[in-house]
Amino acid sequence: MTLFAPAPRRRSRARTVGWAFVIGAVVLGLLASFLPSPYLIEVPGPVYNTIGTQRQGQGKDAKDVELIQIDGAETYPTGGALDMLTVGIQGDATNRPSWTSVIRALFSRSQAVIPASAVYPEGTTTEQVNQQDEADMRSSQQSAVAAALIHQGHDLPTELRVGTVQEGSAADGTIREGDVITAFDGEQLTENVDAGSLRAAVAEHGTSSPATVTLLRDGKREQVEVTPREEQGTPLLGVGVTERYDFPFDVKIALQDVGGPSAGMMFALGIIDELTPGELNGGKHVAGTGTITADGEVGPIGGIRQKLYGAKDAGATVFLAPADNCDEVVGHVPDGLDVYKVATLDQAVTDLETIAAGKSTAGLARCGS
Repeated sequence: MTLFAPAPRRRSRARTVGWAFVIGAVVLGLLASFLPSPYLIEVPGPVYNTIGTQRQGQGKDAKDVELIQIDGAETYPTGGALDMLTVGIQGDATNRPSWTSVIRALFSRSQAVIPASAVYPEGTTTEQVNQQDEADMRSSQQSAVAAALIHQGHDLPTELRVGTVQEGSAADGTIREGDVITAFDGEQLTENVDAGSLRAAVAEHGTSSPATVTLLRDGKREQVEVTPREEQGTPLLGVGVTERYDFPFDVKIALQDVGGPSAGMMFALGIIDELTPGELNGGKHVAGTGTITADGEVGPIGGIRQKLYGAKDAGATVFLAPADNCDEVVGHVPDGLDVYKVATLDQAVTDLETIAAGKSTAGLARCGS
């Protein structure tokens, strides 16, 4: 009879091992619910109609404020929507989503998991990133106003003022903070220009010879020579400039609590819509995203997939996307949303006029499928 005695012990051992696995899985699951990950989660953020209003203030003081406010020029009624889109970030420099949240986001079409370092590089704080986002938004708004008014035929006196000089850069010791750059190699940089105009001129010059930079310093005109240096494959002076425009009338953008540069194109379209008779969008619900330069170039942005879903949820049927983001769009377009790629403000206006008139869109460049 003792020959059969070990069998129960084997069953007991198997049962014990099984329970150990179950308990281990439960413990790991609980740990995953609480342990922070090294990632952040991008989700669709709030949507704002640039030709509409934003609720601002609290309690009895809350009121609807027009996002675009124009004083000193004739404006016209608008219709439909020209939505700008945002991306919400779950987590910050010190507080990260749990592993459970990260895993859940990996299976969501409207969310994306990104390394925390992509938003918060080592050594930066949440406050520093927020401050930079606010600065980017202010600069973007100025570029949007400039692009819209240039599109409308206005010539804008422009000042490119040096805000920073990178230590050890080509310009260090030659160009100073507070200098105003008025020309580069004889090309005037005083009308309808922005920081991109200076970067393009530097890139065209290259790094093989000194460039002549014309400055206003303490009210006096000076010329200095600087040889651009290549950094990450691009010739650079090593200066940061701020654009200051002399607008012919007042245009204020009153958006609050939103940062980053990606609303530039949609604000420019909203300003053009308010300054011209008729409805630029034909009364349709249009959304879009993209940075803008004063000369109307539309640049790529982050979080394009989340913005597509944000647009769809807000009721948009037309979406204008930067041409450089199209590769990220393919295969991720929500049903019922037509996505068109644009590279310039002029193209965006022309596309909207075609859509508004009810003409065939076969000739428009589509983005995604």
